Amino acid sequence: MTEKHHKLERTFVIIKPDGIQRSLIGEIIGRYERIGLKLVAMKMLVPTADMVSKHYTLDPGWFEAVGQKSIKGFLDKGLTPPTNDPQKLAEDILNRLVKYLTSGPVIAMVWQGAHAVKIVRKITGGTEPLTSDVGTIRGDFVLDSYQMSEFDNRSIRNLVHASGSVKEAEDEILHWFTPEEIVDYKMISEEVLYAPDMKGILGQ
Repeated sequence: MTEKHHKLERTFVIIKPDGIQRSLIGEIIGRYERIGLKLVAMKMLVPTADMVSKHYTLDPGWFEAVGQKSIKGFLDKGLTPPTNDPQKLAEDILNRLVKYLTSGPVIAMVWQGAHAVKIVRKITGGTEPLTSDVGTIRGDFVLDSYQMSEFDNRSIRNLVHASGSVKEAEDEILHWFTPEEIVDYKMISEEVLYAPDMKGILGQ
């Protein structure tokens, strides 16, 4: 079986309600565009609670993984977890995420390009804005922290969701888009990004 070229990799991104309310749509999209990724699908919608819940639990191991990660995060910061039960903690996190993502319109997108998943995650920044690097979307535009979100009993507001792996991206894309909604097209810039010899630049 022939392996697909890296330039065909796709990832899934959501601009969350706070990103839209803070008028950062253009800034967020522009950051992904400027590195050379190609937008192949996009739509605005207000997701249902069921849609958001299924999105986060496409992986059957999500509850255990998220619960354990959250407990570790509390302990690493010298804080006491609200519960030591990973399942219960993950359920609370999911309920907060559902409330967050159904609070207003979101923009769902599919981006395509070489190493799309890792590139988008790098540009987006870490989950917690407070500790995200300067130069990332979350590091530059959000001042939220785990401490504040826990104090207020809400989900952390970090503008964007981005798939964590190629498999996760494939599952999330299928959850949010039909195949017909994803557009296959070429851009001139792809010659510069991917063509082995960049023929035609001098009109030859």
